[in-house]
Amino acid sequence: MHRSASRLTRVLACAAVPVILTVAGCSSDSGKDSGSGSGKKSDASSSAKPNSKASTAVEKAVYSTLPEPCKTVAAKTIETIVPKAKDGNGTAAKSNDLASRASCSWNGLDEAGLKGSQYRWLSISLVRYDSLASVGTGSKRAEDEYAKQVEKAKVVEGAENMKPEAAGGIGDQATSFTFTTKKDGDFSNTTVIARTHNVIITLDYNGTAYEGADAPDHAKLLADAIAATKETVASVEAANQQKQPEQAPAPSNS
Repeated sequence: MHRSASRLTRVLACAAVPVILTVAGCSSDSGKDSGSGSGKKSDASSSAKPNSKASTAVEKAVYSTLPEPCKTVAAKTIETIVPKAKDGNGTAAKSNDLASRASCSWNGLDEAGLKGSQYRWLSISLVRYDSLASVGTGSKRAEDEYAKQVEKAKVVEGAENMKPEAAGGIGDQATSFTFTTKKDGDFSNTTVIARTHNVIITLDYNGTAYEGADAPDHAKLLADAIAATKETVASVEAANQQKQPEQAPAPSNS
């Protein structure tokens, strides 16, 4: 009875140990002294064998860097959607790691005399996620964060007439949002949140009219925002393309 109770205690102790440790700590039930050297060879090799889950390397992230944030869209695009931009080159935000987090913004006021003025503001932000064994692949991490950002975008403070819609044809996932705000004027706002593999892109584009000019057209703002987001996705891909090494010529048989 004493021997049976001792063995049951040992089994229960092994069951409580995390999976990663069970092979090393509870591989044998013989009760022999593991340090005596008298155990079977199979027992020793079993104890030394690493756990397959622990030893499997996490899949490498698809993208390893980000493009220059102020060059994610072409200069012609900025001229079109942000007329009379104060700085056509954009204003980049400070970042300690531009390969993982970067953003740029543009703004401009297009004055048309008696026809009034049109103001536009554009911001493009990029965040890249690496693969980490403790939390998963870069793409899975980005996918989880994308879902959080989409939910957060639905409840922007002061937003009216919020309209979220799935936006197809942009990276792996994308959602667009159109809404209005009345702070400092009647602004028409568009946001596009997109994911391309392990990178999340957030594009904010808004505008308003002054001095009797017609209010910005929401449909036009959305179309411009989607086009700029697609351009940004292409820039991420281009920044990560590496020149394939030239293959050495095949040896001659002559």
